[in-house]
Amino acid sequence: QVQLVESGGGSVQAGGSLTLSCAVSGYTTNGCMGWFRQAPGKEREAVATYTGPTSTFRAASVVGRFTIARDSDQSNVYLRMTSLKPEDTGIYYCAAGDCRSIGHPPHRSSFPYWGQGTQVTVSS
Repeated sequence: QVQLVESGGGSVQAGGSLTLSCAVSGYTTNGCMGWFRQAPGKEREAVATYTGPTSTFRAASVVGRFTIARDSDQSNVYLRMTSLKPEDTGIYYCAAGDCRSIGHPPHRSSFPYWGQGTQVTVSS
């Protein structure tokens, strides 16, 4: 059974930093992990994901500020967020999918497994 459990969300002032963690179990074969976020009234969008064994995707709005990383055994995936902006506010979800089915940009439909989400609030 695949389980994804996020942690590390919270409230921070603009310019601050947060690191989100996702504990992954039960899913490794051809697995690509990623982070999505959903702001109020908006669709869930990819923020940073792995798209292959060594390749990654980051949304244009987070390049230079967010970094995705993982443990060597993929048991944990991280999203390191710096220089946070109010527009980064939303629920952040960890997701897992088959690398071979991920397009560009990654879409939520390519990720069948999801965590429960963690709230990130950035105040100005």
